[in-house]
Amino acid sequence: MNDTGIYIHVPFCARKCGYCDFYSGKYSRETSDGYVQAVIRNLKSFSAEELSVSTVYFGGGTPSLLSSQQLKLIMDEVRRSFHLLPDAEVTLEANPSTVNSEKLDGMLSAGITRLSLGVQSMNDDELRFLGRNHTPERAAKAVRDADAAGFRNISCDLMIALPGQTENKLLRSIQRLSELPIQHISAYILKVEEDTPFFHNGIGDILPDEDCTAKLYLVMVNAMEERGFMQYEVSNFAKDGFHSRHNCRYWKCEDYIGIGPSAHSCHGGKRYAAEADIRSFIDSPQQVTYVTDDSPCGFEEFAMLRLRLKEGLRLTDVQEHRCDIEKKLPQLMREGYVLFDGEKVSLTPKGFLMSNSVIEYLIF
Repeated sequence: MNDTGIYIHVPFCARKCGYCDFYSGKYSRETSDGYVQAVIRNLKSFSAEELSVSTVYFGGGTPSLLSSQQLKLIMDEVRRSFHLLPDAEVTLEANPSTVNSEKLDGMLSAGITRLSLGVQSMNDDELRFLGRNHTPERAAKAVRDADAAGFRNISCDLMIALPGQTENKLLRSIQRLSELPIQHISAYILKVEEDTPFFHNGIGDILPDEDCTAKLYLVMVNAMEERGFMQYEVSNFAKDGFHSRHNCRYWKCEDYIGIGPSAHSCHGGKRYAAEADIRSFIDSPQQVTYVTDDSPCGFEEFAMLRLRLKEGLRLTDVQEHRCDIEKKLPQLMREGYVLFDGEKVSLTPKGFLMSNSVIEYLIF
């Protein structure tokens, strides 16, 4: 059997965050029931392909708004339509304010094995600025409750380079998170995307400048690694053995199927996306998709994605481009952007900060 991953986009939020440009709408139980049935229909449509599944990822939106029974219905269909491997990683994103001990027990019973909590900060003022509806104490309780329920793979999101963020505030968040029973941290630099409330409210004008952002990023990398969270990707840090297996699929050009409005897939030799429309998704026998790339994972994309990973790019994997890349390495090495051991090129933390420019210089 060919191995694949499944991404399920859950397009519901109790309240939309001002910085988020992912597709989502207001939650209602009636709409969510129709959505779950549509997810099940779409999973069923792949049953004839005889695929094994080693990772499942419920992203959003706020997947933790779904009930434990709804999650169980979806996971039961995954098991019927695919060969779900015994050690599969099954991740669910959750808002700390939407989980309690009973809900967490239900998630485990449904087959969720990894929890990703959208903490974002452990400072009250930063959470208020971001429009989050939890406090640092509520976030910490959600983590502890998840650990007590039996989750042994817990990730927290952290957002950096917020307006007015100081090194001390960032270090406080990292310290507080590191004291909790978590194994993974995803840390993202705040970017103001078009057509979000932050964009229309001019938040982009008050973000830290490039020098300040760079300093915060490098302080963060050092603080994470001092506490045992080793960087393995531009924005991701983990204790040993706790890399996000599903997200690594994206960076390694591996196969995955996306289900749900706006979900993307790389399957059957093509990249394609589902229409970003919840009503269409619910009403259609099969989700409406369109091809975004009919020949994915060529040299440029493969190299670009591999260079996002700390392990880097092996030049034997791009042998026909090796000479061109090696000619460009000395300058990047002198400036401290890359490391090269004669076989593998990898970016330094400083290189990750400039990853778009460094990668473009290397491979185009």
